[in-house]
This record gives sequence, structure tokens and C-alpha cells, in this order.
Amino acid sequence: MTDQPATGEEAWTIGRLLSWTCDYFARHEVDDPRLSAEVLLAHALDLQRIELYTRFEQVPDDAATARLRRYVLRAAAHEPVAYIVGQKEFYSLTFEVTPDVLIPRPETELIVECALEHCRTTGLDAPQILDLGTGSGCVPIAILKHLSGARATATDISDKALAVARRNARRNGVEDRLTLLEADRLDLPAGAMPSGGFDILISNPPYVPADQMSTLARRVRDREPRIALTDDADGLSFFRSIARDGPCVLAADGIVVLEVGAGQSQPVVDLFTRGGRFRHIGTNRDRVAGHERVVRLVRECALDGTGADAC
Repeated sequence: MTDQPATGEEAWTIGRLLSWTCDYFARHEVDDPRLSAEVLLAHALDLQRIELYTRFEQVPDDAATARLRRYVLRAAAHEPVAYIVGQKEFYSLTFEVTPDVLIPRPETELIVECALEHCRTTGLDAPQILDLGTGSGCVPIAILKHLSGARATATDISDKALAVARRNARRNGVEDRLTLLEADRLDLPAGAMPSGGFDILISNPPYVPADQMSTLARRVRDREPRIALTDDADGLSFFRSIARDGPCVLAADGIVVLEVGAGQSQPVVDLFTRGGRFRHIGTNRDRVAGHERVVRLVRECALDGTGADAC
């Protein structure tokens, strides 16, 4: 692909470009080389991925080939493909992503599934949802798309991340039901909590321990926002905050749905159930790596001597 083929040489068709890019990515250890090649080639040509396979013999113009060349070099330098194309699919929806937000991952869809299942089984058709550390906003937006009566409040400490989330809410038609706040953990501004508290608290917090950051893939460790990956401690500080302060923002039977890292499910359960403020109601494994990925707990605050909630 470095030069245009001379007369009599094989033309750079879409099929040939796809094959060459896939092989190039495999040699440069780009994750999912075939998928990455398809996504970038489709983006360069302004096509849907499926259209590549109906146009294998088409020869793109020089401008499209030049765009692909630039994308390929960036991906080979371990820039995430989602940042190159500026978007990522999550729960069958399309979200804008920039280097200011974590790239949505299939494992995180389990938070959405658990929240929706809870609403179905309890008949909760108009829940109030709180998302801590929303990033791109993909999790609460996906829930709102599937629950027309739901409302959500989503926080992040990054104003740039909140700007991305705001655009994604508008893109997916839920901006009128999503409130975005710049806040750290559960330090919510006055008036942010609905009467009676939130029914569901969700979070995919920065849970990678600082001493494990070096084990992450280079495209994650060096390219995605560090503040969304690690607490620069043991990976559990965000969970401690929610365990301590969560009951004070949750409804009487409110639940917490949290993504956790590999090997963290039991330590997180222990943090929440210590002292009787929460009861563990389940842990779900993801379908990608089979790890215990999402922990679910229900608020169970002790009562004080008057029968009032101790919170």
C-alpha cells in the first residue's frame, strides 16, 4: 500500500487493502487485527463494515487510500481504533469517544443488563438512577434507552468527559432525562438527590491497582485516561467511598450495581457487607473472559433506637 500499483500490477481493491491491513496489524501486534482493519477501512471509505464485503473488487480513490494509510500508522503505534474513528458501539448503540473518556467495553454491558433485569423483576418502571464516574455516559444512556420512564443523574470529575457524555445523550435522544454533574464520587451538590433517594446506584469505577498498571496493554495504559483506570492506590478506594456514603443517597430498598476487576469481587462484597449496611444479592460473570465482573448489593441500613434509618 506504500505506492500506487504500476500499469499491469494488481490493483489496490478493497479486498486487497483489507487483507494487507489485517496482515500488517498482525505483524505489529494490534489487537483484533481483522476487526481493526475492517473498522478503519470502512471509516476511510465512509462505508458500513458489511459493505466492504459487497465491494471487494472496487478500487478506492487516492484520497480514501491516503486516509487509510494515516489510520493504519496510528493504529500500529497502538492508538486505540475507537479514538481514531471517534466512536464505539455499546449495547447496540453508537457512542462518541475521545481520549478524555474510557473506551466502552463489552464487559461493562453487564451493568446495563443487571440494572434492567432488576427493574423488570421488581416492576420498577420509573427508577431514579445514579451513575458515578460516567465517562462517555454509555451505561446510563443505554439504560435510559430501554426504560422510557427512567431518569438518571451521572457524575464525573472531568468537565471534558461530561461534555462527551452530553453529546452522547443528545445523539441517543435521552438528554431530557439525564442530568450531568461535575462531582467527585458521592460529593453531590445540593438538590441533586431525588425525594426518597436513588433506586439504583451504578458505577464502573477506576479499580486497577496502581502496581498493576504496568500489566495493561500499551494502548490502554498509555492512551486511555489514567484517572478512569486506577485510583493510584489498591484499586478499592472508590468502593470504600460508595460503601460508606452510598446508603445516604439510596432509597430504602435501593441497589448498587458495580463493575469490579479480576479477583476483586469478594473483597468488594466484604467492604459493603461489613457493618450490615448492605446485603450481597449476587455476582455476575462476564461473557468475555468469564471473570466475576459485576457485584450487586441492596441497601440494608441498621435502624437507630427510634426506628429511624441510621443514615
